[in-house]
Amino acid sequence: MIVEKRRTRAHIDVPLILMVAAMAIFGVYAVAVATYSTSSSPDASLLNHIVESSSAMRQCLFLLIAPVIVVFLMSLRYDFFKRYAALLYFAATALVTVVWVVNRAEGVKQWLDVLWGFTIQPTEFAKLALILMLARELSRKEKPMASFSEFLRLMAIVLVPGAVIVLSGEMGSFLVIAFFFAVMLFFSGVDIRVILLLAAIAGLGVLALYGLAVASGSDNYRLVRILAFFDPESYATGGAYQQTQSKIAIGSGGLNGVGRFVDGAMYQLNFVPADWTDFVFATIGEAFGFVGCIGILIMYLLIILRMMWLAFNTRDKFGMLVIIGVMGMLLFHVFENIAMTLGLMPITGIPLPFISYGGSNMVTNMGGVGLVLNVTRNRSMTGSLPAAHRRFGKRILREYR
Repeated sequence: MIVEKRRTRAHIDVPLILMVAAMAIFGVYAVAVATYSTSSSPDASLLNHIVESSSAMRQCLFLLIAPVIVVFLMSLRYDFFKRYAALLYFAATALVTVVWVVNRAEGVKQWLDVLWGFTIQPTEFAKLALILMLARELSRKEKPMASFSEFLRLMAIVLVPGAVIVLSGEMGSFLVIAFFFAVMLFFSGVDIRVILLLAAIAGLGVLALYGLAVASGSDNYRLVRILAFFDPESYATGGAYQQTQSKIAIGSGGLNGVGRFVDGAMYQLNFVPADWTDFVFATIGEAFGFVGCIGILIMYLLIILRMMWLAFNTRDKFGMLVIIGVMGMLLFHVFENIAMTLGLMPITGIPLPFISYGGSNMVTNMGGVGLVLNVTRNRSMTGSLPAAHRRFGKRILREYR
């Protein structure tokens, strides 16, 4: 019992902070390597390489903002998120909708221009608002989604902003939402048959989309990406070009990589388009080799497992589901991004958490970490563990008692 109380006590989780900080700092390094150009000297210091890269400098700015976001979210009252989850959800949905409507005429549906050439992606912030809303709804009952009306209510909560996100061209973001929604359903105690039914419907939707692409021969880039994934040779100079170049770059890294800031390297020659944003893992594979890739994967695994451990030892169901939602969001980002750079999944434009260049991506991921830290800082040691813990953690807890 003493060991259990030690694990469920309120605290600021330093291991999670250190791991996330290490990944974010490495992200600045990776962006500097990816944007290394012929105008730079390979013998210059790392600081000079960062200063000479506008993208790396901006990433440094995002990195400086990140602790402010984490501390702010961590310091808010715990009940604030449950009390105002609906307000945050409707505000985020409204923002996504307004940005889509306003930008449709210009053909840019995903981004909102702000000051000095910076842009924000409202769909990223909508993910966190949706996690809070789902955590609130799913924590109301021991067995959520037990009735048809509850099923419709939860589906509407996801599909209303989801439809706008899809129409905005953010299919990747919708897939992230669908994944962490399924994970939160599973850990909240929803009947597994309901989850399997939803998974089957989603699978049929993907097949229908692929069939539509084949039948119509559409030039829509999202459909072309699906076709290119199944038949890369036919789209070698089009939809499959970026993915093919990425696989070549990763393979050229070998065991230990070709090195950082090397003249003639593929990342220096822009061999892979957008290799400092969504395809930054291609740069990591080439520059740091197989060893570097494994190191990154291990760090992500440790972050995911740490969040799962924190969730399993949180007695409040709302707090547990918030951590599970953030964990699911990061897990899908990592899986899909790395898989698409290796040619194992279609290209969706999903960034690599904490590493890919981008302010919205960094703020959202750090905001998720801030929510997790808020839960661990304010969680109570009273009450019983939720049903999800008994499903996976009962045996572990029993062995430690």
